[in-house]
Amino acid sequence: MQVIFHCGAHGTEEDRLVKTLQRNQERFRAHGTAVPLPGKYRYLLKDCIAALQDGTATAGSGDVLWDAILEEEEVQRVLLSNAHFFGSPRQSIDGSRFYPEAEERLRSLQQLFAQDQIELFIGLRNPATLLPVLLENAHPDRRAQVLQALDPYRLRWSDLLFRLRQAVPEVKITTFCFEDMPLIWAEIIRDMSGIAADERLNGGMDLLSAIMDREGMRRLRQYLAQHPDLSQPQRHRVFAAFLDKYVDEDALVEEIDLPGWNDTLVEDVTALYEADMGRIRSIPGVTLLTP
Repeated sequence: MQVIFHCGAHGTEEDRLVKTLQRNQERFRAHGTAVPLPGKYRYLLKDCIAALQDGTATAGSGDVLWDAILEEEEVQRVLLSNAHFFGSPRQSIDGSRFYPEAEERLRSLQQLFAQDQIELFIGLRNPATLLPVLLENAHPDRRAQVLQALDPYRLRWSDLLFRLRQAVPEVKITTFCFEDMPLIWAEIIRDMSGIAADERLNGGMDLLSAIMDREGMRRLRQYLAQHPDLSQPQRHRVFAAFLDKYVDEDALVEEIDLPGWNDTLVEDVTALYEADMGRIRSIPGVTLLTP
């Protein structure tokens, strides 16, 4: 089977993505794709990986896991999503590295599903706005420890992707930027599910509607109904134009309250993040989805 793992990252609308996938599960099933409920596999998968790592896994662990997840359903593609695949928010950063346990966990996934074709989907986000999300519920001592240990000028998503490619080069990786997601939400869902670009999709503008006012969404839907033959690049330009006019500014407010982080540092980290996308585009086996 094709096994599509969506591993977050944290703070990249991971829960909303699962809900949109679930809204389309009947449509996907008609194409041989299953979208199991996360409750069916998250703890099972965690236990299986732990068994692999401590040497107690049996030869048929993968088969047992599939029996529990699919319940004898015959499919060619399975979508599994968990922002904690590579670790909890506490485990998401060590020094200036994102997800230090990612390589080991991906190797375990490949070992667990040795007979299947694995693909990985991961969202990226500007470290300047991501760090407050990762540290939101951290103990003050932990928060201070993380901020003291990291060098914000060395935070690179490309480093994580290079590490993953070196660890398991057979696994294709598709990635996308949190900041672009409202414009490419439908493409992310389609790429994960494997359905065609012209296939009808429920919730293809879920994220767009979360940051646009109601009048703007009404006018956008009306415009799209009047222009059904727009190409994908044309739809992106239309989305951007409507967002520019009807965006809900309150929905875009991102408070960066980190000790020692001033406007200059935020701008520098943001510029480095944007430049890092160029490196990511050059990594073999990695696809960066963009508007």
